[in-house]
Amino acid sequence: NPPLGTIVDHIVTKHRDWWDFFLFSQFVTHGTAWPTRYIVVRDDGMFREKLQSLTYKLTHMYYNCTGTVRVPAPCKYSFKLAYFVGEVIHQEPHPDWSNGLYFL
Repeated sequence: NPPLGTIVDHIVTKHRDWWDFFLFSQFVTHGTAWPTRYIVVRDDGMFREKLQSLTYKLTHMYYNCTGTVRVPAPCKYSFKLAYFVGEVIHQEPHPDWSNGLYFL
């Protein structure tokens, strides 16, 4: 398996309409590591290296894990929130909850 933080952004990712990259961000003890593919849908001129570095750093920010996760923490949180609202409370969350991670 490649080392954590390995980024593949050339040869296999060349596309004429957008740029994308693969990131290996999760430590795997058994089996083969799978990279996560990121497709940049809006390019505001941020340097590619900075965006890739930010993406990797955000995989370290998930509170429920001491290591890295496969996707950036904000993506994981949004998935958990959508699941919680759809499967558990079946309504809009109370406004007082907006500043907390109640869905964890």
